[in-house]
Amino acid sequence: MDFRVPGASPLAFTLILFLAATCFALPEYSQKPSSSAAQINSNSVLVALLDSHYSELAELVEKALLLQTLEEAVGSHNITIFAPRNDAVDRDLDPDFKRYLLEPGNLKSLQKLLLYHVIPTRVGSDEWPTRSASARHQTLSQDHLHLSRLDSGDKAVDLARVIHPDSVTRPDGVIHAIERLLIPRSVEDDFNRRRSLRSITAVKPEGAPEVDPRTNRLKKPAPPSKPGSSPVLPIYDALAPGPSLAPAPAPGPGGAHHHFNGHAQVKDFIQTLLHYGGYNEMADILVNLTSLATEMGRLVSEGYVLTVLAPNDEAMAKLTTDQLSEPGAPEQIMYYHLIPEYQTEESMYNAVRRFGKVSYETLRLPNKVVAQEADGSVKFGQGDGSAYLFDPDIYTDGRISVQGIDGVLFPVEEVESKSKTKTVQPAKIVARPRRGKLMEVACRMLNAVGQNSRFTTCQ
Repeated sequence: MDFRVPGASPLAFTLILFLAATCFALPEYSQKPSSSAAQINSNSVLVALLDSHYSELAELVEKALLLQTLEEAVGSHNITIFAPRNDAVDRDLDPDFKRYLLEPGNLKSLQKLLLYHVIPTRVGSDEWPTRSASARHQTLSQDHLHLSRLDSGDKAVDLARVIHPDSVTRPDGVIHAIERLLIPRSVEDDFNRRRSLRSITAVKPEGAPEVDPRTNRLKKPAPPSKPGSSPVLPIYDALAPGPSLAPAPAPGPGGAHHHFNGHAQVKDFIQTLLHYGGYNEMADILVNLTSLATEMGRLVSEGYVLTVLAPNDEAMAKLTTDQLSEPGAPEQIMYYHLIPEYQTEESMYNAVRRFGKVSYETLRLPNKVVAQEADGSVKFGQGDGSAYLFDPDIYTDGRISVQGIDGVLFPVEEVESKSKTKTVQPAKIVARPRRGKLMEVACRMLNAVGQNSRFTTCQ
């Protein structure tokens, strides 16, 4: 078939075919938006959010992976951001709540909290409602915020006062500085649910176990619960009555809480210590010198988790006889190295990187172990009694975590008492007054006649 146009030159015909092919190809690429068009410009309100006053909030936005979501929101409409300043974020976020938000499994809660501060419309300070009225706006988290005025005339967002209206204004949005962080009720309820032990235990009210106030132990077996559910008692109440007494027996194979074979897990991690090398002294203390291996097995069988800070043999060799000779001393030392949480090297390092110093509860109440970042690792304790994370994740099975350290830890009070040198008070020597030569001669004369006792100076 011949498509040539009569009277047209071959060069013109070739040009026509090239233009036609180009016209058919262009729509395919014109429908795709360029990557540069999706990017925000330097005058955007999101760039202004990175200002020093709001760097804490901007850092949380990056960790929550919300930059693309906010870019899409800015690209479609103006936005209003209620941003707490850096000092407000540090003040309102307690360490437990901040740790909860930054856990990988709680990413949706962090995203919901941050999107709760963004309204997909522009609300300037001149558009604020009057004192007698309030305005209700939907946020990007699908919750609602109420804008109102306080009796003093200040602007407010829910319970937070606006301390700097129109702090940043840009063509695509506005930022108002507020005095505190806004926390959605759903995020707060979820955090309280996770933190409350009673809300996650499947114990019915009518079958609640009775606790003996004398021994702090259950009077009767708890009602059956689902395997893997949290224990009824806190771990401190589940401990044996004292280090000098044998631990109470664990529930039998048919017991309510015997969902884990804790004794087999403890035996497994002790065998791992022996095969790993360098932790024979720690294993010997757990098995032979104390009954802690049995105690730990019972706790794991009842559903508790433990992190063991295991000093290596070189550190254990520095212990003196006086430190181990007192009754119950080995148990107290080991209890201070047991943390009633499941921590790995990664989780502890991330915690000290984010929060600086982290205090972990120990089984030696009320003492805590302080951890902080040092030299790219985790350092436990303070001063001369500190130890570094030396062999991470020696044993991790989801219930017991063993972390090797290069020193034996002691509570801060004991370290300070040992560092104080005992100062011996010198005995006071009362010097008798010296007598002059004339007085010496007079005393000798009186002594010759037997009258020196009548004068105190001559005595």
